[in-house]
Amino acid sequence: QVQLVESGGGLVQAGGSLRLSCVASGRAFSNYAMGWFRQAPGKEREFVAAINWSGLSTIYADSVKGRFTISRDNTRDTVYLQMNSLKPEDTAVYYCAGGRYSDTNYARTAYDYWGQGTQVTVSS
Repeated sequence: QVQLVESGGGLVQAGGSLRLSCVASGRAFSNYAMGWFRQAPGKEREFVAAINWSGLSTIYADSVKGRFTISRDNTRDTVYLQMNSLKPEDTAVYYCAGGRYSDTNYARTAYDYWGQGTQVTVSS
């Protein structure tokens, strides 16, 4: 059974930073892409960032490009999301997602496994 467990969320002031972590178990972590999505109240879950199996290829939503960095450590079965220059509009529940394929993908349907989510709140 695949499990994804996020941590690192919290309350931060605008302009601050947070680093989210997601530890995976239950399958060969290094074979698959990983992603981060987020969902704000009353909105659809949206793509944030993704990383391919090796960590050498990443993609980002335009809204976070240049501020967020996704990375992974295949020796620790962990994926990270470093979030800098946070804005109030980044406030959401952030979800780690386990990919169906080895390459990156923007679509929710390309991810088969989801964590429980971690709340990120950015105050102005």
